[in-house]
Amino acid sequence: MADHKPPRPLDDERTTIHALLQFHRESFLRNLDGISDEDARRPMVDSGTTLLWLAKHLAFAEDIWLVQRFSGQPGVNVDNTLAEGDTVAGVVAAYREGWARVDAIVAAAPDLEGRCEPDGGPPVNLRWILLHLLGETARHAGHADILREQIDGTTGR
Repeated sequence: MADHKPPRPLDDERTTIHALLQFHRESFLRNLDGISDEDARRPMVDSGTTLLWLAKHLAFAEDIWLVQRFSGQPGVNVDNTLAEGDTVAGVVAAYREGWARVDAIVAAAPDLEGRCEPDGGPPVNLRWILLHLLGETARHAGHADILREQIDGTTGR
């Protein structure tokens, strides 16, 4: 598999952060390309982490931070746990569908200074949320690389 390199945009802050977030989203999902539901559910490490759970978790993280907390809209990906009927195709579709909603919220914000107070804690701005999600997505893309490599020797990068 080719080694995909991250983009190097020379754009404004919002565009640059989004380009890197999208790169890591896609890197993560490449780890699910061609994998069976059974393998995606198979825990490959002692913590029990699976590729399918990671995908559901990332969809949930974007939904809770940007849709629910930042914009105050009702969430779509409101569950962070695997259900019996969850499939690779279904979870990937939900994650991808969430991107459009999340990206629209980010694009509509006048700047990165807009704030929210998650769970009554200290306020965070949109910049912090995006950088948090970028780190979370990159971190889990790395985890997914390791899990997928253990399954069949390939990675998403």
